[in-house]
Amino acid sequence: MQKLEVIITGFGGQGIVLAGRILGQAASLGDHKESTLIQSYGPESRGGACSAQVIISDGTINYPYVRQPDILAAMSQAGFDKFVDQVRPEGFILIDQDLVKPKGLDRDYFAVPSTRMAEELGRKMMANIIMIGFITAVTQASTLEATRETVTKSVPKGTEEMNIKAFSKGYDYGLSLLKARDKKASGQSGALA
Repeated sequence: MQKLEVIITGFGGQGIVLAGRILGQAASLGDHKESTLIQSYGPESRGGACSAQVIISDGTINYPYVRQPDILAAMSQAGFDKFVDQVRPEGFILIDQDLVKPKGLDRDYFAVPSTRMAEELGRKMMANIIMIGFITAVTQASTLEATRETVTKSVPKGTEEMNIKAFSKGYDYGLSLLKARDKKASGQSGALA
């Protein structure tokens, strides 16, 4: 039985819980797996620490809290500092590179400028959707089709097209990052003709 434990963390107001909900719903409704979501806020609803714990499994989930994440997606330094040591040795660490500095981290991680990319799209609030696209590409926690459809159904009416553009931007960035890493690992360098 395959089981994934995911923590998405950041500040209240960044759409962290929505990102967790999208990931869990995509896995359960689109990919026909089991999923749970536990959300946690600091004392402030906006600007305080916030996290979403998502478990995705092929079978029944008996305990909904994440014990040791397979995936950590950090959109704040405080969230990164709090959870990074809990990630499994073979797990994925994903960060918003403009908001999180992985000082002292001696393992592999993936970085995306999600907030900057969202600002370039004209909506800083869509950084969470860019991160969901990035998570989908890098970790394959849920399928592209299921996640894209869940994004469309989860965002406010009238913003679907813009959110799908944000999702695709994060997804494409993740794919290009993986491709560049594969190329580097195989000893290739420079642009391919």
